[in-house]
Amino acid sequence: MAITTVSELVNALGNNSSRFIIDKASLSNAVAGQFYSLWRATGQPGQGAIPTTAAICTNALLGGMNFNQQTLPATSYGGFAFAYGANSAITLEIHDRLMHMGGLNATLTTSQTVNLDVHANIASNNLATRIGDSDYDDIQWWMEWYTDTGATASNATINVTYNDGTSGDLTVVAVGGTLRAGRMISLNGLVPAAASGKFIRDINTVILSASTTVAGNFGFTATRVRMSMPLNIANKTEYFDWAALGFPEIANESCLWPIQLCSTTTTGIVRGGGKIAHG
Repeated sequence: MAITTVSELVNALGNNSSRFIIDKASLSNAVAGQFYSLWRATGQPGQGAIPTTAAICTNALLGGMNFNQQTLPATSYGGFAFAYGANSAITLEIHDRLMHMGGLNATLTTSQTVNLDVHANIASNNLATRIGDSDYDDIQWWMEWYTDTGATASNATINVTYNDGTSGDLTVVAVGGTLRAGRMISLNGLVPAAASGKFIRDINTVILSASTTVAGNFGFTATRVRMSMPLNIANKTEYFDWAALGFPEIANESCLWPIQLCSTTTTGIVRGGGKIAHG
């Protein structure tokens, strides 16, 4: 069973749907043109906890948007959303937070274990459905900051395992310069030319070239984008129907949460909501 016609979608939105609300406080010390996680922003969904060891994220986790779980063959879809932000020219995205880990120390220059392994957990918590394509190409990988790290320049060497089972280092990425809480750095574009055409399935370790002088707290996160909402004008509500959202399937156990592509030095308050249609 699935929603296959507009009539079925209209019926589901009116009679068989789950509402979600976004009402997130602003994060300071942002950088224009960079992604920021609203996982730790207060509001609704509630403030997510800082993870320690690698863990699978689910619909039941504080920080995610709750919605009614379905019994197969019924499933769920992003059917309608609206949002506005205090800043202009931002993009609000809703991702399924697949797995995360945190608690890494930005003063250490020895190898730190990450072990964020989607492949090893693929049979758990509906990950096989949630990740999309079986070669892992739908997963977005991030470094995510939970508290500020130091200003001293440092580069991160990140060792990963690819979809074909081979391992290697990503292109080094700068992590000095006081990266602030909420900052997210995408790792997908750091796959080196020698591994072109491969997709990350596991992050193994990270080594910093120098202490940033402040331990802070950072980690890694695997996600899959489900909805994207460009908000071009400050304080103007924009509406997105099923077609604008791409009618994404929202698999059972998905941990939906918002991230933002910033346009200025704060994320600004963002508010909105929508419906997840079931059928």
